[in-house]
Amino acid sequence: KSEKLSPEKLVSIIDTCFRKFDEIVSRHQIEKIKTIGDAYLCVSGLPDTKDHNAENVIRAAIEIINTIKQYREQAGENGYFDIRIGIHTGPLVAGVVGDKKFAYDIWGDTVNTAARMEQNSEPNMINISQSTYELVKEKFNCTFRGKRAAKNKGLIEMYFVEKEI
Repeated sequence: KSEKLSPEKLVSIIDTCFRKFDEIVSRHQIEKIKTIGDAYLCVSGLPDTKDHNAENVIRAAIEIINTIKQYREQAGENGYFDIRIGIHTGPLVAGVVGDKKFAYDIWGDTVNTAARMEQNSEPNMINISQSTYELVKEKFNCTFRGKRAAKNKGLIEMYFVEKEI
């Protein structure tokens, strides 16, 4: 879809979406780490760890998907696109490295697995790992997808989040 848009229109759409995402994640106590092209990376539990981080992330993800659907309905076929969301839970390292253009970033296998969750998601769906599912299964209806191949990870059990219970 983006190849049919002017660069200015594409940047305008991404800016509109990311501004709304910033508002949503802030309301759910989630920290935006960075954007990479049309990707939006955020994390919960930094610097404050709480027991409900996975729930906050899923609630924010549901709101983000609903926002994208609303934008698409309002715009018709004028540029808004689908979104895939992937969520994983686990330890990571966060901080700043380098001497120039300081940027807070996150590293570790948890980050890589979250990326694989996104890559294995479907349009307008929230794909979560087994570790996230274990934390939220009493709060959200989820559909088991089976074990899916994930680049450099082997087979990973995945679930689609359907709705809050």
